[in-house]
Amino acid sequence: MSWTDERVELLKKMWGEGQSASQIAKELGGVTRNAVIGKVHRLGLSNRATTSTKTETKAKAAPKADTKPKPTPKPAEPAAKAAPEPAAPKPLPARKQIIPAGQPLPPQPSANEISPEALAKVSAIEKKAKRLTLMELTERTCKWPVGDPATDDFWFCGLTVQQGKPYCEAHVGVAFQPMSSRRDRRR
Repeated sequence: MSWTDERVELLKKMWGEGQSASQIAKELGGVTRNAVIGKVHRLGLSNRATTSTKTETKAKAAPKADTKPKPTPKPAEPAAKAAPEPAAPKPLPARKQIIPAGQPLPPQPSANEISPEALAKVSAIEKKAKRLTLMELTERTCKWPVGDPATDDFWFCGLTVQQGKPYCEAHVGVAFQPMSSRRDRRR
């Protein structure tokens, strides 16, 4: 299918009337909705008027500010009651930050959130770790990362995994904590 002048004119006319790309594709025949959208963008027709329901919704959501200048009270006259100030907008929730490789990590959860027994076990295990690289890992080796991946001193534990888990027994104790201890920690 090629875009003949007649087909392009029909597309422009239908697009200007507000018909959807699917409706235009059906009318033209032999062309997909995506082809119509592509042609609309190449022709620079993508900015068409929105429907009245969309503009009404926007008008309700964001009323225009009063553009008339308000008279200022004279010093001799008592000031009229001022309209209550609109509430400050709520701050957006913080997003998780993506940190590029080689940059220092932000403060991590404190070690006191993990039981001291589990930490002692982990430090003892990491002394016996095989210190494998990513390419040396198998389904039977512990995949617990140690160190900063951006440095040469980064490695994986490599000890035998606990069945059904990606980590050895010591690292499972740190990674998979019982629900009750996590719930208690939040309080």
